[in-house]
Amino acid sequence: MSRADEQCESAAEPSQVVRSSQAEVEAALLAALAAEACVVLPTDTVYGLAGLAGSAAAVRRLLAIKGRGLERPPPLLVADPDDLADWVAPWPAAARRLAEAFWPGPLTLVLPLAAGAGGRLGFAADSVAVRLPDHDRLRALLRRSGPLACSSANRHDRPPATSVEQARAALGSQVACYWDGGRTPGPVPSSIVSFLDGPGGRLLRWGRLDPVALAAAAPELDRGRSRPVGLKAG
Repeated sequence: MSRADEQCESAAEPSQVVRSSQAEVEAALLAALAAEACVVLPTDTVYGLAGLAGSAAAVRRLLAIKGRGLERPPPLLVADPDDLADWVAPWPAAARRLAEAFWPGPLTLVLPLAAGAGGRLGFAADSVAVRLPDHDRLRALLRRSGPLACSSANRHDRPPATSVEQARAALGSQVACYWDGGRTPGPVPSSIVSFLDGPGGRLLRWGRLDPVALAAAAPELDRGRSRPVGLKAG
C-alpha cells in the first residue's frame, strides 16, 4: 500500500484547514502534495480537488475521492503555458491564440498528450484538459508544486463547491488539507474547447466565456450545438 493509500484510508485523522499567510498555506499544501495526498484549494471558478500530476497514485486517489472512474485523466492546472511542455503535444495555432487571449482565466483546452505523458498520470490516455487559473495565490503555489491534476471539489454528479465548508461537507477527511480562500466566483465553470477533432478547435461547453469572444480570437472555432452551462439542448 502506498503512502497516499494509507492516508486515504485513515479517515479518523482530521483534515487540516489552512487560511493564514501565503507562506503557511503553501507549506501545508506542498507537504500534503509531496506525500501523494489530495488537497482542496480555491480557483477562479469553484473549489478544486487536487493532487500532483506526476504521481499516478495521487491521481488515482483524486478520482476515488470524486467517485469517478478511470476513463480519462482529470484536468491539469499550471502557472505558465511553458509548464505544459512535457505534457502536451505541439499546440495548434488556434489553441495558442485562445490561451494568449483568455489565460489566466476560465478557459480549459483539451489537447493531445505528449508521448509518454499518459503514463505519468497513470492512464493510457491520449489527451488531457489544461487550464491556467486567474488566481494569483494559486498560481504562486503552482510555481512551486508544478502542474496539479485538479477536478471540482465535489462527488461525481454533485454540485461544485464555492466555499471550503461545502467542499468539506462533500469530501470530509479523505482530503489531507483544505485551503480556505473564501468564496469563489462560481458556480459557473470554465469554458471548454477541444482540439482533438481538428486544428480549429470545437467548443464543448460555454462556461464563463462568451462564444462570440472565443470565436473572435479563433475564427476557425466550431461552436457547434454547445449550450450555456445550465441550459438544456432542445
